[in-house]
Amino acid sequence: MAAGGAMLTYRELEERSNRIAHFFRSRGLGPGDHIAILMQNQIELFPVVWAAQRAGLLYTPVNWHLSADEASYIVANCGARMLIHSASLTDLAEAAEVAAPELRSRLLAGGDTDTVERLDDVVAGLPNTPIDDQCEGYYMLYSSGTTGRPKGILPKLAGHPFGTGLAIDHMMGTAFGFGPDSVYLSPGPLYHAAPLGWTMGTVRNGGTAIVMDKFDAERTLRLIDEFRVTHAQFVPTMFVRMLKLPEEVRERYDVSSVRLVVHAAAPCPVEVKERMIDWFGPTLTEYYSGSEGTGFFMIDTPQWLEHRGSVGRAVRGVVHICDADGSELGPGEVGTVWFGDVERFEYLGDAAKTAEAFNDKGWNTLGDLGHVDEDGYLYLSARRSDLILSGGVNIYPQEIEDVLISHPSVLDVAVIGLPDDEMGQRVHAVVQPAPGVTCGVGLERELIDYCREKLAHYKAPRSVGFGEVPRLPSGKILRRQLIADHRAAGTR
Repeated sequence: MAAGGAMLTYRELEERSNRIAHFFRSRGLGPGDHIAILMQNQIELFPVVWAAQRAGLLYTPVNWHLSADEASYIVANCGARMLIHSASLTDLAEAAEVAAPELRSRLLAGGDTDTVERLDDVVAGLPNTPIDDQCEGYYMLYSSGTTGRPKGILPKLAGHPFGTGLAIDHMMGTAFGFGPDSVYLSPGPLYHAAPLGWTMGTVRNGGTAIVMDKFDAERTLRLIDEFRVTHAQFVPTMFVRMLKLPEEVRERYDVSSVRLVVHAAAPCPVEVKERMIDWFGPTLTEYYSGSEGTGFFMIDTPQWLEHRGSVGRAVRGVVHICDADGSELGPGEVGTVWFGDVERFEYLGDAAKTAEAFNDKGWNTLGDLGHVDEDGYLYLSARRSDLILSGGVNIYPQEIEDVLISHPSVLDVAVIGLPDDEMGQRVHAVVQPAPGVTCGVGLERELIDYCREKLAHYKAPRSVGFGEVPRLPSGKILRRQLIADHRAAGTR
């Protein structure tokens, strides 16, 4: 753990996770049963998830930034029979316990309490050797919930012997070069797919994982230098934060040990990625996928320099770009991105949402818009729900955000459509200013003119507001929250 220096060796992980796996069996949890985990980025989380993995359980890490109602919904919806939580999240856990009818046990991992069972106490006398019926479990994650209630993505448990590994474990070894000499830096929250899956995959491939409690730009560079990090995974907003550090700070740290920088979760502005390549060298590899585990696209630095802005070609699944009527479009034409030749998945307890994600050909979509070029490289434009329709013209917020984020006065930005009596919607930018920048009418005019210099005038914001841009830790903008805030304030 980057904060505090807590460490867990392979032997300690093996013994502790074995004891917890025996405990799961003693409470009647067998393959396919479900537990929920409400824990911050802390060392105690890893024996729990590995115990669930080797006991064939489904396990759901719950976003602890959620409200009590939202967290309780997930614990109840996934059908968890056991909830394991941090001491600092006891209030959330107590609320979830009341709301989850199938919950039978609640335990505290780390910390002291007189009101609930402590995991350390109940496993203390149990064997540190494997249970007899080890088999691979799986994490069951929930969608981000940017367009409604989070949806549980139910994986299929194949019953493979423990040690078989998951698809991502093998891909990390073969496609991303993870092995026993890898030192992986994980700056994201472990309730998200990539930080959890890639940290566990590092262990599967024999490497060392360094986990941050939360992202901090300079601290990230310090850790890379100190631990000679070889692999790291970021989201584009983290790139921006690092690039906006003063030059003397960036030059203070040696990043030459890094062999691979992986990024995903949100589109990366072309200029931002170019600057990261200039800094870290040709080490960046981007992928595009979803927690649903269907299509998977990947592009390394040499390919990207030939196809700037692309998220790559399909590694898993076949891409199809279709219009609103379902007709397939040709290269260069923007439409909904569909994945063919994929395994069907299920949103837990939501047959309607599951049906919406597939078409009559069995193709799946995550709701993104984009196009492919003549070589089959995919370029994303926007989420369909993010699209701004102004005067009958489609406007893609990401294109405008990519321009504004390059302005030195902008730390973060989100572009949304607000109601307009004449045009239907108008383009509005919410700008989080860089430290020391004075906001006001002058800066608003400067930013609008900056966009008009680089984009068609109809795409430039007609108004700019200043404030914090709400994002999930995964990097996704909460546009729905911004739009709701503006409606509540009566902004026109």
